[in-house]
Amino acid sequence: MALTLYVDTKRWRAHQQSVIQQFPGIIPVCKGNGYGFGHERLADEATRMGADILAVGTTYEAARIKDFFSGDLLVLTPFRLGEEPVPLPDRAIRSVSSVEGVRGLVGARVVVEVMSSMKRHGISEADLPKLHAAIEDVRLEGFAIHLPLDRGDGTSAVEEVAGWMERLCNAHLPLHTMFVSHLKAEELRQLQQQFPQTRFRARIGTRLWLGDHDATQYRGSVLDVTPVAKGDRFGYRQQKAAGDGYLVVVAGGTSHGVGLEAPKALHGMMPRAKGVARAGLATMNRNLSPFVWAGKQRWFAEPPHMQVSILFVPGDAPAPQVGDELVAHLRHTTTQFDRVLDH
Repeated sequence: MALTLYVDTKRWRAHQQSVIQQFPGIIPVCKGNGYGFGHERLADEATRMGADILAVGTTYEAARIKDFFSGDLLVLTPFRLGEEPVPLPDRAIRSVSSVEGVRGLVGARVVVEVMSSMKRHGISEADLPKLHAAIEDVRLEGFAIHLPLDRGDGTSAVEEVAGWMERLCNAHLPLHTMFVSHLKAEELRQLQQQFPQTRFRARIGTRLWLGDHDATQYRGSVLDVTPVAKGDRFGYRQQKAAGDGYLVVVAGGTSHGVGLEAPKALHGMMPRAKGVARAGLATMNRNLSPFVWAGKQRWFAEPPHMQVSILFVPGDAPAPQVGDELVAHLRHTTTQFDRVLDH
Protein backbone atom coordinates (compact mmCIF):
# COMPACT_ATOMS: atom_id res chain seq x y z
CA MET A 1 0.00 0.00 0.00
CA ALA A 2 1.67 3.18 -1.17
CA LEU A 3 1.51 6.73 -2.45
CA THR A 4 2.17 6.10 -6.13
CA LEU A 5 3.14 8.39 -8.97
CA TYR A 6 1.61 7.08 -12.19
CA VAL A 7 3.30 8.26 -15.39
CA ASP A 8 1.80 7.97 -18.86
CA THR A 9 5.31 7.55 -20.24
CA LYS A 10 4.48 7.85 -23.93
CA ARG A 11 2.51 11.04 -23.40
CA TRP A 12 5.10 12.47 -20.98
CA ARG A 13 7.94 11.94 -23.43
CA ALA A 14 5.89 13.29 -26.32
CA HIS A 15 5.49 16.52 -24.35
CA GLN A 16 9.24 16.60 -23.69
CA GLN A 17 9.89 16.34 -27.43
CA SER A 18 7.48 19.20 -28.17
CA VAL A 19 9.40 21.43 -25.74
CA ILE A 20 12.77 20.36 -27.15
CA GLN A 21 11.60 21.29 -30.65
CA GLN A 22 10.53 24.75 -29.47
CA PHE A 23 13.81 25.41 -27.65
CA PRO A 24 16.86 24.29 -29.68
CA GLY A 25 19.85 23.69 -27.43
CA ILE A 26 17.63 23.27 -24.36
CA ILE A 27 19.33 22.57 -21.03
CA PRO A 28 17.09 20.36 -18.86
CA VAL A 29 16.93 21.36 -15.19
CA CYS A 30 16.97 18.71 -12.45
CA LYS A 31 16.93 20.28 -8.99
CA GLY A 32 15.23 19.91 -5.63
CA ASN A 33 13.38 16.60 -5.54
CA GLY A 34 13.74 16.21 -9.30
CA TYR A 35 10.36 17.84 -9.94
CA GLY A 36 8.72 14.90 -8.19
CA PHE A 37 10.39 12.25 -10.37
CA GLY A 38 13.75 12.01 -8.60
CA HIS A 39 17.27 12.87 -9.77
CA GLU A 40 18.11 9.47 -11.24
CA ARG A 41 14.94 9.34 -13.38
CA LEU A 42 15.44 12.82 -14.81
CA ALA A 43 19.13 12.21 -15.44
CA ASP A 44 18.11 9.14 -17.48
CA GLU A 45 15.53 11.19 -19.38
CA ALA A 46 18.11 13.92 -20.12
CA THR A 47 20.48 11.28 -21.47
CA ARG A 48 17.67 9.79 -23.56
CA MET A 49 16.94 13.18 -25.15
CA GLY A 50 20.63 13.69 -25.96
CA ALA A 51 21.27 16.63 -23.63
CA ASP A 52 24.92 17.66 -23.33
CA ILE A 53 24.34 19.71 -20.17
CA LEU A 54 22.09 19.07 -17.17
CA ALA A 55 21.40 21.98 -14.82
CA VAL A 56 21.20 21.25 -11.08
CA GLY A 57 20.42 23.45 -8.11
CA THR A 58 23.41 23.03 -5.80
CA THR A 59 26.88 21.51 -5.60
CA TYR A 60 25.44 18.80 -3.34
CA GLU A 61 22.95 17.85 -6.05
CA ALA A 62 25.76 17.87 -8.63
CA ALA A 63 27.78 15.48 -6.45
CA ARG A 64 24.83 13.05 -6.37
CA ILE A 65 23.77 13.36 -10.00
CA LYS A 66 27.28 13.05 -11.48
CA ASP A 67 26.99 9.26 -11.20
CA PHE A 68 23.73 9.24 -13.21
CA PHE A 69 24.60 11.73 -15.99
CA SER A 70 27.83 11.71 -17.99
CA GLY A 71 27.55 15.16 -19.59
CA ASP A 72 28.34 18.58 -18.17
CA LEU A 73 26.63 19.69 -14.93
CA LEU A 74 25.64 23.35 -14.62
CA VAL A 75 25.25 24.38 -10.95
CA LEU A 76 22.63 27.15 -10.80
CA THR A 77 23.26 28.39 -7.25
CA PRO A 78 26.05 31.00 -7.49
CA PHE A 79 29.46 30.30 -6.00
CA ARG A 80 30.17 32.10 -2.73
CA LEU A 81 33.60 32.69 -1.24
CA GLY A 82 34.04 30.49 1.83
CA GLU A 83 31.39 27.95 0.85
CA GLU A 84 31.92 24.33 1.84
CA PRO A 85 34.04 22.65 -0.84
CA VAL A 86 32.29 19.75 -2.57
CA PRO A 87 34.42 17.47 -4.78
CA LEU A 88 33.13 17.74 -8.36
CA PRO A 89 34.48 16.56 -11.71
CA ASP A 90 35.89 18.97 -14.29
CA ARG A 91 32.64 18.69 -16.24
CA ALA A 92 30.93 20.76 -13.52
CA ILE A 93 30.24 24.40 -14.46
CA ARG A 94 29.76 26.93 -11.68
CA SER A 95 27.43 29.93 -11.84
CA VAL A 96 28.96 33.14 -10.47
CA SER A 97 27.19 36.38 -9.59
CA SER A 98 30.06 38.62 -8.43
CA VAL A 99 33.50 39.68 -9.56
CA GLU A 100 34.91 38.33 -6.29
CA GLY A 101 33.30 34.98 -7.05
CA VAL A 102 34.97 34.85 -10.47
CA ARG A 103 38.32 35.60 -8.85
CA GLY A 104 37.74 32.79 -6.38
CA LEU A 105 37.33 30.15 -9.10
CA VAL A 106 40.69 30.31 -10.86
CA GLY A 107 40.88 27.62 -13.54
CA ALA A 108 37.23 26.63 -13.21
CA ARG A 109 34.50 26.57 -15.84
CA VAL A 110 32.10 29.39 -15.04
CA VAL A 111 28.88 31.05 -16.21
CA VAL A 112 28.54 34.67 -15.10
CA GLU A 113 25.00 35.63 -14.12
CA VAL A 114 23.85 39.22 -14.63
CA MET A 115 21.35 41.03 -12.43
CA SER A 116 17.86 40.87 -13.94
CA SER A 117 14.61 42.52 -12.85
CA MET A 118 14.26 39.55 -10.47
CA LYS A 119 16.84 41.37 -8.31
CA ARG A 120 17.89 38.07 -6.78
CA HIS A 121 21.58 37.95 -7.62
CA GLY A 122 23.90 38.86 -10.47
CA ILE A 123 26.67 41.09 -11.78
CA SER A 124 25.70 44.76 -12.06
CA GLU A 125 26.49 46.98 -15.03
CA ALA A 126 29.02 48.83 -12.86
CA ASP A 127 30.89 45.54 -12.34
CA LEU A 128 31.45 44.89 -16.04
CA PRO A 129 34.75 46.81 -16.41
CA LYS A 130 36.22 44.74 -13.57
CA LEU A 131 35.32 41.46 -15.28
CA HIS A 132 37.97 41.72 -18.02
CA ALA A 133 40.88 40.85 -15.78
CA ALA A 134 38.88 38.37 -13.69
CA ILE A 135 37.70 36.19 -16.59
CA GLU A 136 41.25 35.74 -17.85
CA ASP A 137 41.83 33.26 -15.02
CA VAL A 138 38.70 31.15 -15.60
CA ARG A 139 37.18 29.19 -18.46
CA LEU A 140 34.18 31.34 -19.35
CA GLU A 141 31.28 29.25 -20.65
CA GLY A 142 29.04 32.27 -21.17
CA PHE A 143 26.69 34.68 -19.42
CA ALA A 144 23.26 33.96 -17.91
CA ILE A 145 20.10 35.85 -17.05
CA HIS A 146 17.23 34.59 -14.89
CA LEU A 147 13.97 36.38 -15.70
CA PRO A 148 10.75 36.80 -13.69
CA LEU A 149 7.68 34.73 -14.52
CA ASP A 150 5.21 37.64 -14.52
CA ARG A 151 5.60 41.17 -15.88
CA GLY A 152 2.88 43.32 -14.38
CA ASP A 153 4.50 46.55 -15.55
CA GLY A 154 4.21 45.68 -19.24
CA THR A 155 7.95 45.43 -19.82
CA SER A 156 9.35 43.01 -22.40
CA ALA A 157 11.55 40.01 -21.63
CA VAL A 158 13.17 40.37 -25.06
CA GLU A 159 14.04 44.00 -24.36
CA GLU A 160 15.50 43.12 -20.96
CA VAL A 161 17.78 40.43 -22.41
CA ALA A 162 18.70 42.60 -25.41
CA GLY A 163 19.59 45.44 -23.05
CA TRP A 164 22.03 43.21 -21.24
CA MET A 165 23.45 41.91 -24.53
CA GLU A 166 24.22 45.48 -25.56
CA ARG A 167 25.83 46.28 -22.20
CA LEU A 168 28.05 43.21 -22.42
CA CYS A 169 28.93 44.03 -26.02
CA ASN A 170 29.78 47.64 -25.14
CA ALA A 171 32.02 46.33 -22.36
CA HIS A 172 33.83 44.17 -24.98
CA LEU A 173 33.03 40.96 -23.16
CA PRO A 174 32.70 37.65 -25.07
CA LEU A 175 29.13 36.88 -26.08
CA HIS A 176 29.36 33.43 -27.63
CA THR A 177 26.72 31.91 -25.30
CA MET A 178 23.84 33.34 -23.26
CA PHE A 179 21.99 31.04 -20.85
CA VAL A 180 18.39 32.18 -20.30
CA SER A 181 15.46 31.18 -18.10
CA HIS A 182 11.71 31.84 -18.41
CA LEU A 183 11.57 32.95 -22.03
CA LYS A 184 8.78 31.95 -24.42
CA ALA A 185 9.75 30.12 -27.59
CA GLU A 186 8.90 33.12 -29.76
CA GLU A 187 10.94 35.42 -27.52
CA LEU A 188 13.92 33.08 -27.84
CA ARG A 189 13.57 33.12 -31.65
CA GLN A 190 13.47 36.91 -31.68
CA LEU A 191 16.67 37.15 -29.66
CA GLN A 192 18.45 34.56 -31.80
CA GLN A 193 17.56 36.56 -34.92
CA GLN A 194 18.61 39.83 -33.30
CA PHE A 195 21.95 38.42 -32.07
CA PRO A 196 22.93 35.68 -34.55
CA GLN A 197 26.53 35.59 -33.29
CA THR A 198 25.37 34.38 -29.84
CA ARG A 199 24.00 30.95 -29.00
CA PHE A 200 21.02 31.21 -26.67
CA ARG A 201 20.44 28.20 -24.43
CA ALA A 202 17.21 27.94 -22.44
CA ARG A 203 17.39 26.32 -19.00
CA ILE A 204 13.97 24.68 -18.53
CA GLY A 205 12.59 22.49 -15.75
CA THR A 206 8.89 22.98 -14.93
CA ARG A 207 7.71 23.38 -18.52
CA LEU A 208 9.73 20.37 -19.65
CA TRP A 209 8.85 17.87 -16.93
CA LEU A 210 5.47 19.14 -15.68
CA GLY A 211 3.99 20.97 -18.66
CA ASP A 212 1.45 18.25 -19.47
CA HIS A 213 -0.56 17.89 -16.26
CA ASP A 214 -2.52 14.90 -17.56
CA ALA A 215 0.63 12.82 -18.15
CA THR A 216 1.08 12.16 -14.43
CA GLN A 217 -1.12 11.42 -11.44
CA TYR A 218 -0.59 10.72 -7.74
CA ARG A 219 -2.78 8.14 -6.02
CA GLY A 220 -2.84 6.99 -2.41
CA SER A 221 -3.90 3.47 -1.38
CA VAL A 222 -6.70 3.08 1.14
CA LEU A 223 -5.36 1.18 4.16
CA ASP A 224 -8.36 1.14 6.49
CA VAL A 225 -12.01 2.27 6.58
CA THR A 226 -13.78 2.67 9.92
CA PRO A 227 -17.48 3.66 10.29
CA VAL A 228 -18.15 6.42 12.86
CA ALA A 229 -21.30 8.01 14.23
CA LYS A 230 -21.73 11.69 15.01
CA GLY A 231 -20.02 12.49 18.29
CA ASP A 232 -17.65 9.48 18.26
CA ARG A 233 -14.15 10.40 19.39
CA PHE A 234 -11.14 9.48 17.25
CA GLY A 235 -7.53 10.25 16.43
CA TYR A 236 -4.56 11.56 18.36
CA ARG A 237 -6.52 14.48 19.81
CA GLN A 238 -9.76 12.55 20.33
CA GLN A 239 -11.88 14.98 18.39
CA LYS A 240 -15.57 14.28 17.87
CA ALA A 241 -16.90 13.19 14.50
CA ALA A 242 -18.97 15.98 12.93
CA GLY A 243 -21.48 13.49 11.55
CA ASP A 244 -22.08 9.91 10.53
CA GLY A 245 -19.59 8.61 8.02
CA TYR A 246 -16.25 6.90 7.62
CA LEU A 247 -12.68 7.49 8.73
CA VAL A 248 -10.53 6.59 5.76
CA VAL A 249 -6.82 5.94 6.31
CA VAL A 250 -4.91 6.59 3.07
CA ALA A 251 -1.22 6.27 2.20
CA GLY A 252 0.45 9.68 2.05
CA GLY A 253 1.49 11.82 5.01
CA THR A 254 3.86 14.58 5.97
CA SER A 255 6.94 12.53 5.01
CA HIS A 256 5.52 12.45 1.47
CA GLY A 257 4.80 16.19 1.52
CA VAL A 258 1.05 15.79 2.06
CA GLY A 259 -0.32 18.78 3.97
CA LEU A 260 2.84 20.81 3.32
CA GLU A 261 1.86 23.55 0.93
CA ALA A 262 4.08 26.34 -0.40
CA PRO A 263 2.61 29.88 -0.23
CA LYS A 264 0.95 31.09 -3.41
CA ALA A 265 0.85 34.58 -4.91
CA LEU A 266 -2.84 35.50 -5.12
CA HIS A 267 -4.08 37.70 -7.99
CA GLY A 268 -7.63 39.06 -8.00
CA MET A 269 -10.43 39.21 -5.47
CA MET A 270 -11.85 35.71 -5.91
CA PRO A 271 -8.60 33.83 -5.11
CA ARG A 272 -8.04 36.16 -2.14
CA ALA A 273 -11.56 35.51 -0.87
CA LYS A 274 -11.04 31.76 -1.16
CA GLY A 275 -7.77 32.09 0.75
CA VAL A 276 -9.52 33.94 3.56
CA ALA A 277 -12.27 31.30 3.65
CA ARG A 278 -9.73 28.47 3.88
CA ALA A 279 -7.91 30.25 6.68
CA GLY A 280 -11.17 30.65 8.57
CA LEU A 281 -12.02 26.96 8.21
CA ALA A 282 -8.52 26.03 9.37
CA THR A 283 -9.11 27.83 12.67
CA MET A 284 -11.96 25.33 13.25
CA ASN A 285 -9.67 22.37 12.41
CA ARG A 286 -11.28 21.95 8.98
CA ASN A 287 -8.67 21.51 6.27
CA LEU A 288 -9.32 20.22 2.78
CA SER A 289 -7.10 17.27 1.87
CA PRO A 290 -5.61 16.73 -1.61
CA PHE A 291 -7.37 13.34 -1.86
CA VAL A 292 -10.43 12.87 -4.07
CA TRP A 293 -13.17 10.31 -3.53
CA ALA A 294 -16.51 10.02 -5.35
CA GLY A 295 -15.77 13.17 -7.33
CA LYS A 296 -14.99 15.44 -4.37
CA GLN A 297 -11.90 16.52 -2.51
CA ARG A 298 -12.32 15.18 1.02
CA TRP A 299 -11.57 16.86 4.33
CA PHE A 300 -8.79 15.78 6.64
CA ALA A 301 -10.33 14.26 9.76
CA GLU A 302 -7.23 15.52 11.61
CA PRO A 303 -3.80 16.80 10.53
CA PRO A 304 -1.92 14.25 8.40
CA HIS A 305 0.34 11.78 10.18
CA MET A 306 3.88 11.01 9.06
CA GLN A 307 3.04 8.35 6.47
CA VAL A 308 -0.75 8.30 6.29
CA SER A 309 -3.65 10.72 6.31
CA ILE A 310 -7.05 10.19 7.91
CA LEU A 311 -9.95 11.56 5.91
CA PHE A 312 -13.60 11.99 6.82
CA VAL A 313 -16.06 10.73 4.20
CA PRO A 314 -19.69 11.55 5.08
CA GLY A 315 -22.29 8.79 5.21
CA ASP A 316 -24.10 10.01 2.09
CA ALA A 317 -21.07 9.07 -0.02
CA PRO A 318 -20.10 5.50 -0.92
CA ALA A 319 -17.55 3.98 1.43
CA PRO A 320 -14.09 3.37 -0.06
CA GLN A 321 -12.75 -0.16 0.21
CA VAL A 322 -9.33 -1.21 1.47
CA GLY A 323 -7.06 -1.37 -1.58
CA ASP A 324 -8.87 1.39 -3.49
CA GLU A 325 -6.68 4.25 -4.70
CA LEU A 326 -7.61 7.89 -4.20
CA VAL A 327 -6.36 10.46 -6.68
CA ALA A 328 -4.32 13.12 -4.88
CA HIS A 329 -3.77 16.66 -6.16
CA LEU A 330 -0.20 17.22 -4.97
CA ARG A 331 2.52 19.63 -5.93
CA HIS A 332 5.31 17.68 -7.66
CA THR A 333 8.13 19.83 -6.26
CA THR A 334 7.14 19.11 -2.64
CA THR A 335 6.05 15.47 -2.94
CA GLN A 336 8.02 12.28 -2.30
CA PHE A 337 6.36 9.14 -3.67
CA ASP A 338 6.78 5.58 -2.41
CA ARG A 339 6.91 4.19 -5.93
CA VAL A 340 6.50 5.22 -9.56
CA LEU A 341 4.60 3.17 -12.13
CA ASP A 342 4.92 3.76 -15.87
CA HIS A 343 1.98 2.81 -18.01
